[in-house]
Amino acid sequence: MDVTRTLNALLDQLNTVIVGKSAQVRDAVTCLLAGGHLLIEDVPGVGKTTLAQTLARSLGLRFARVQFTADLMPSDLSGVSVYERGQERFVFHPGPVFAQVLLADEINRASPKTQSALLEAMEEKQVSVEGETRPLPWPFFVIATQNPHDQLGTYLLPESQLDRFLMRISLGYPERAAERALLTGNGRRELLAQLPAVLSAAELAGLQQAVERVHVAEPLLDYVQDLIAATRDGRWFLQGLSPRAGIALMRAARAQALISGRDYVAPDDVQAILPQCVAHRMIPVGNAGRGAVEQVRAMIDDVPLP
Repeated sequence: MDVTRTLNALLDQLNTVIVGKSAQVRDAVTCLLAGGHLLIEDVPGVGKTTLAQTLARSLGLRFARVQFTADLMPSDLSGVSVYERGQERFVFHPGPVFAQVLLADEINRASPKTQSALLEAMEEKQVSVEGETRPLPWPFFVIATQNPHDQLGTYLLPESQLDRFLMRISLGYPERAAERALLTGNGRRELLAQLPAVLSAAELAGLQQAVERVHVAEPLLDYVQDLIAATRDGRWFLQGLSPRAGIALMRAARAQALISGRDYVAPDDVQAILPQCVAHRMIPVGNAGRGAVEQVRAMIDDVPLP
């Protein structure tokens, strides 16, 4: 398999549907190759659901969408056992969490109890239903969307839930030229229906294995440790990155390097994905008017390159 050609074909197909958002599309593919889960935070109607559907179809994976609401129960995700009279026994009916790509739409509109139901699935790739542990299919990729916290009917995601997402991105409104293409072109649903699968599950597994083989030099590791240490020194954030977050950051950096056609990680790879990987895990210090993403970028500028 030609890794560069395969990844370019995947990105090109995604960009035909998600117009004018090539950086966000690249981040989504990076997250998938790194074996993580993706959180998209933005206002309704900017293409969050379309991105998830396009990715699933392009990979030929089983897709399920769950609309999170205040009355959604954990069993609505995992499934239930129903007594079948013909078989004279209880039969388990799997819920949408048994898809390969799960879109948890507007996750912060559900209660904290239902939000936490995803924790075991995202971390352990299994769910416990009625005392029995059931493995989830491979691959298992969660794309969760959430509305800004100032919108009505939303709940803050707990830190433990946020930490399960490898990356958080925002699509934002399209630029004028991209929006013109959306206004004058075919609907996104029509394009989705025509998309072929660019990759198979086996090829995706090969790409994820290739990510693990991407080389990381000692000076690059020193640079990453300097960045992690900067998050912990109290100057930029109230609480620094955990070791688990650091490991996730390195997986994402390797995936970024692979997409760029290299078999080694460069400082540019780390800088490109650092805000998306760490900003949602930390609270900025001070009242400088900067959000977490801007604070991460300021920290990057302050930490010397190797």
